[in-house]
Amino acid sequence: MAIFINETTKIIVQGFTGKIGTFHAQDMINYGSNVVGGVTPGKGGQKHLDRPIFNTVKEAVEQAGAEASIIFVPPAFAADSIMEAADAGIKYCVAITDGIPTQDMMQVKNFLRRFPKEERMVLTGPNCAGTISPERSMLGIMPGHIYMRGNVGVVGRSGTLGYEAADQMKRLGIGISTSVGIGGDPINGSSHRDIFEKFEQDDETKVILMIGEIGGPQEVDAGMFAKENMKKPVVAYIAGLTAPEGRRMGHAGAIISSAGESAAEKVAMLRDLGVTISPTPSAMGETVAKVLAGLK
Repeated sequence: MAIFINETTKIIVQGFTGKIGTFHAQDMINYGSNVVGGVTPGKGGQKHLDRPIFNTVKEAVEQAGAEASIIFVPPAFAADSIMEAADAGIKYCVAITDGIPTQDMMQVKNFLRRFPKEERMVLTGPNCAGTISPERSMLGIMPGHIYMRGNVGVVGRSGTLGYEAADQMKRLGIGISTSVGIGGDPINGSSHRDIFEKFEQDDETKVILMIGEIGGPQEVDAGMFAKENMKKPVVAYIAGLTAPEGRRMGHAGAIISSAGESAAEKVAMLRDLGVTISPTPSAMGETVAKVLAGLK
């Protein structure tokens, strides 16, 4: 089944005709994603990459049946693009854009809360690598060839660590149902816990790999949710064991600002919650393999 996207999901690209949007839209098309067009205001009615361009997301939904969107819009305008997608009826949106102001994301979150939960658009990102259901559909910027279809659900704040995990597992003959990047910003559209809930409901996913890092309570919240509500085993790797307190490390959200936010504290808490910990990034694949072996 996978979550969020599959080979039939109708995808549009917001920021379609820009250099970055064009490059990654072509990559998604080459992968086999069902890209039905894109949005660039003022260029509606034209074609790009042999797909129609729409002036608005609403037109893309009405005329092409768009269900999912990916955002390649500059930071100053990205929040408006996300809210436009939600207002037009898009079901799932991936915001790739890095550098969206925190205040803009607060506005986005408040806007999404206006919709009834069952009608609310699911947003992942910003500042993420996107989502991929291997061998079915790619809605992101990841190197699709390193992902193999299988039964491990992956959710992470770091795109590159997600790539590393996918490559390690593929070398061990382990595939992925869906890999979801939630982004490294302090305010993001979906949390680890939100994605856990989706994976728990997915028949194809048997094990979940969470790739976390310092800063914020998201990983421990997800661990608590898993202990109380999930039957599927969870493996976690938490980056940043050597990170100094009070210094941002790479991601805007990767900063230890209170108790329980360091990597060591998160690891200890997650262990207590029954989560299997990968001790190093190079052990993610083999740790997942051991957990999978225990299910047989």
